[in-house]
Amino acid sequence: MPGSKSNLMSLHEDVINDTSDLSEMKISDEKGSVEKRTKTLTEKNGYHDSVYINAAKIFQGIHTEKRKDRILVRYGDDSVPPTLTFKDEYSQHVSYELAFSALKYQDLLEEILLDSCVYPCQSIPDELTSLLVVMLYDLQDRKFQAREIFDEEEPVAEVRKTERYLYNFRTKLAAALARCRIKHGALSIEYILPETVRKQEQRASALPLCVWINTFKISLQDVFRDLKKKGFTRVESVLDFDHYTYCMDQHCNDVLFFPSSLKEELLNLDLFADCKLLLQDKSRSLAVHSAQALLNTDDDIIVAHVGSHLTIAHMSVLTIHSMSRIFVCGVESSAKADELRNLFSHMGCKNIQLLHEDFTEIGPTDPRLQKAKVILLLPQCSGLGVGNPIDFILNEHGDAGLLRDVLQGSVSEDKLSILAERQLNELMHAMKFNEVQAIVYCTCSVYPEENELVVKKALESGVEGNKVQPYRVIPPVFSTCSNSEGSTETFFKMEPSEISSGCFLAILAREKDPSENVSVKDILARAAAKGLLDSTVVQKSKEDEKKQKVKQRRRNITGCHIDPKIAEFLHHQTVSSIKAEVPVSKAVSNVQQKNVNRTNSYQLKKSINPISDTALPKVLKHTSHLSSMGKAYDRQTLARKPHTERKRVVLKPVEIVLPPVITPYLSSQGNKPRVSSARHCFHGWTEAKGLSGRILPPTVSKVVKPAVLSHPRPRPQESSNFALPSYRR
Repeated sequence: MPGSKSNLMSLHEDVINDTSDLSEMKISDEKGSVEKRTKTLTEKNGYHDSVYINAAKIFQGIHTEKRKDRILVRYGDDSVPPTLTFKDEYSQHVSYELAFSALKYQDLLEEILLDSCVYPCQSIPDELTSLLVVMLYDLQDRKFQAREIFDEEEPVAEVRKTERYLYNFRTKLAAALARCRIKHGALSIEYILPETVRKQEQRASALPLCVWINTFKISLQDVFRDLKKKGFTRVESVLDFDHYTYCMDQHCNDVLFFPSSLKEELLNLDLFADCKLLLQDKSRSLAVHSAQALLNTDDDIIVAHVGSHLTIAHMSVLTIHSMSRIFVCGVESSAKADELRNLFSHMGCKNIQLLHEDFTEIGPTDPRLQKAKVILLLPQCSGLGVGNPIDFILNEHGDAGLLRDVLQGSVSEDKLSILAERQLNELMHAMKFNEVQAIVYCTCSVYPEENELVVKKALESGVEGNKVQPYRVIPPVFSTCSNSEGSTETFFKMEPSEISSGCFLAILAREKDPSENVSVKDILARAAAKGLLDSTVVQKSKEDEKKQKVKQRRRNITGCHIDPKIAEFLHHQTVSSIKAEVPVSKAVSNVQQKNVNRTNSYQLKKSINPISDTALPKVLKHTSHLSSMGKAYDRQTLARKPHTERKRVVLKPVEIVLPPVITPYLSSQGNKPRVSSARHCFHGWTEAKGLSGRILPPTVSKVVKPAVLSHPRPRPQESSNFALPSYRR
């Protein structure tokens, strides 16, 4: 038997060597190889007992249930929701990671337990099977080495008992793992996973880190300066990343991207430790920027769900230069409220008010929310568009069942129907607030049932009533640095990829009342929201508005010394109602002249002398330049005379009549002068008050091509003014 024992130990060593490459594999994709983080023996020393207990509870609720005729490993009763208690954020994160890993390899781990005859075991009840599976995954991840015991931790009896049991059978377990790898022809257990799961993991590992800048504590320029001192280089896009690099987001001017490989180094920087840079998915930044662009100076905003405190803090940062208040719904417990207040205070946020009622329980006429003009609705969704499901669950207080859905690549029809119905009810409730003018609806779902169809059903419901303006979908507005093509569409959508998570964004705004006048203060506030103005210009506008009347708004916008782009933006906001007064010139149809033959037409051209350029009225000299009117003329005028032109004149069409055709000939009845029926007229544009009469010069020296030619029938009184002797043959 000594030889048998020696062979067994040799087999154990071979299995250990075979599994040594478990965490050093490189998974290749279409764009290249993404190197996974190396896990050495010194790095993988195990976790605290409490981590294993919490991970087992999470796994118990999300493990894949098999058909009764195929059940070989039993997990006990999971009808009661588990109670989770975490020491800190790190223990919470690693507990979910350990449970998610056990879920991904559930079939493999069960096969190892059965093949090694370690399961079933009378000493391990079914209620502890989840703990057995979780600790088995961690044991093989540590290459079947013993766990380091921490002196300061409080031991848990179930954990210590399960750990001793598995460690005693570590050789059999390692041999069973080797046989499974040979069976599947896999170099490591990662290749046993389905291809869709491997691609999802690969995409999540390569996803750039998205952070936003807390301008309560630091300016954008100071962030760029600090990053440069620490050796970071700014590049144009994520495609240009090369280790210590970063880039600006194309939609939000306070959002930065970093390579995913720098996550641990970034979190150790002072910028992150002091809450100057905050790590969060881009979809939430898109939502808050869209909501902020819809706010006026003193409008309040309602956040329908607590969700992540980072989203609320970002909304507070973006309203730093206004008097807006942020009402957060659904803060049920006082302990949660105190926790949020401490977090917001540490981040510098002061304009946040917490409401303990759920959003759907708050009435549309609640006196606290009468100044609220925008609702930010981030409902619970399936979340299959997110890149990192664990971070999404922890930050958004999501359901752990998302981990199972991510592995399956789909959501059950029953769950999807429940989510869509809840989202529709919340959106319809938001539309009942009569004082609210816009709703921002955002999800991380890839299903139309949670996105477009929810918005469509809400708009068709008509719950807002007939007393207020109805809602319609408008494209979202981001900062002026945005050059995205997606924002030109009605809905803003991003598909999941290796450079971004997926999200859906819809803006519902009330149709504008034609009789409503927008103040200059609101126009400048919206311009500042788009990045066109700074706070000094907004403050100056408040003082100017008190001194000037409504009739002078147009003069203030076009005459103030502002950048031409800003002037054009303000001009179009103010004079949009005036543009309707300017009539569009139309071509007048030519009158059929059947009585004038080609000979008379030829004589007409030769008999009339060209009209001199100096003798023509001023309006005729510029007729050729006035063929295109409207907005184009508006912009050209503003560009040429931004300071000197103080008055905008309403133009009207004017008709200028040329002398009738003079054809000298004798009729059979005698020398009786006759006037030809042909008559030419020019159409041009002139001031409404500048037309005092139609007087043409007596001599004609030059023919000017008219912009619009008309041949109406002459009236008697006009023929008497311009008629000259003519003769008909």
